[in-house]
Amino acid sequence: MACRSASRTQNAIDSIKKKTEEEKDVGELVFKHLELSFLASVRKCAKEILHTEKTIDILVNNAGIMMCPKTLSENGIELHLATNHLGHFLFTLLLLPRILKSTPARIINVTSLAHTWGDKKMHFDDINLDKNYTPSGAYGRSKLANILFTVELAKRLKGTGVTVYAVNPGVVHSDLSRYVDQTIFPGASWLYNIFTKVVVKTPQQGVQTTLYCALDHNCAHESGLYYSDCKIMEPDPAAKDEQVSQELWDTSCKIIRLDPEYNPFKADL
Repeated sequence: MACRSASRTQNAIDSIKKKTEEEKDVGELVFKHLELSFLASVRKCAKEILHTEKTIDILVNNAGIMMCPKTLSENGIELHLATNHLGHFLFTLLLLPRILKSTPARIINVTSLAHTWGDKKMHFDDINLDKNYTPSGAYGRSKLANILFTVELAKRLKGTGVTVYAVNPGVVHSDLSRYVDQTIFPGASWLYNIFTKVVVKTPQQGVQTTLYCALDHNCAHESGLYYSDCKIMEPDPAAKDEQVSQELWDTSCKIIRLDPEYNPFKADL
């Protein structure tokens, strides 16, 4: 479990262990510190995992932030894009040789219906949205990037035995809306919870589509698609633009300063 908060992760680990204490062969739960918005942290975490794990069968890129005030990461990148896309992008590419060694393997990128928010453009010429920043637009762009990354990665991994999925979990009860009091108005998070109460899912319900894409044999040979409620759905057309997905890939590689000599598609020997 690669997470930012050691205490919250340990609480989750303790809870899982308690619920599965009578089960056999449940495996080992390990915490690795990961701050997705800070590229040095991503590199350090990936290095530690590669040192300890011989195989990586399933990677779930799940962490994220939503609708925070305009902030730049420690690397000088708009925080939604840095956390929700670039951190996962770098993390995945660093682990990919080990994932390729572990085939068949799966990569799940958790996105959102919010990929339809805003103008549905990546703004490569204004990557930090200095000209027109809105919290909802910035969040929507990062969720659009999740699907575009899935489309491009699936295309590049075709025939390797590694499949990639973009998952919309729905509106899930969590602290993801913690910033809206600052970015909309005081009390907005309370109203958000009231208005979404009829559609909100428990964490157990929200994770079902992720589990489906990670484990179910029915989607084992599907790749590069968008899922919601455990079935394939059509994302916004902007999320399927292969020219934009390729430009996002190239731009992301430049921003994270990926070593041009590094080939993430070469499996570990």
